[in-house]
Amino acid sequence: MAVKIRMTRMGRRHRPFFRINVIDSRSPRDGRVIEKLGQYDPIEKNVEKQIILNKERIEYWLSQGAIPSDTVAQILLRNGIKTKYAEQKAARLKKARTIALAKGKPFNKAQRLVVQKAAEAAAAEAEAKKKAEEEKAKAEAEAKKKAEQEKAKAEDEAKKKAEEAAKAAEAEKAAKAAEAENPATES
Repeated sequence: MAVKIRMTRMGRRHRPFFRINVIDSRSPRDGRVIEKLGQYDPIEKNVEKQIILNKERIEYWLSQGAIPSDTVAQILLRNGIKTKYAEQKAARLKKARTIALAKGKPFNKAQRLVVQKAAEAAAAEAEAKKKAEEEKAKAEAEAKKKAEQEKAKAEDEAKKKAEEAAKAAEAEKAAKAAEAENPATES
């Protein structure tokens, strides 16, 4: 028979507390209990009253091969009872963490969030850089267009002045020619 040390939920709604029991692994969470080993009240403000354990019986059941659940193993570890299962789990977690770090992948939710935020920040920075480049290109295009318009305007003005000068020169020439034809009119 596989025996486990696990918790049974007791109490009322929004006010839970848990009994730490030795139970057959095939029975349900609140099923038939072999032996009660202690209790855990997460809402209790007094830390000393939060966890009450019968250490002798827990060590007896651990020596008989009872396997604690992960949560119970953590509670036992906080109270100075080391189990080989908790140590094995810690070793597996450490190995998995080193493998994940070697591959460059995030191991837990916090690391995933850090990687996600870094990716979002990089994307936002790239987008801002792209937007700045587009604005710079747009400003350069506008400046170039404005410069071309001013150049065209200056060329038009120069043409007009040249045409006016040419007309004035023509008119002067015509006036001189007319003067040359009618020299008597002046005297």
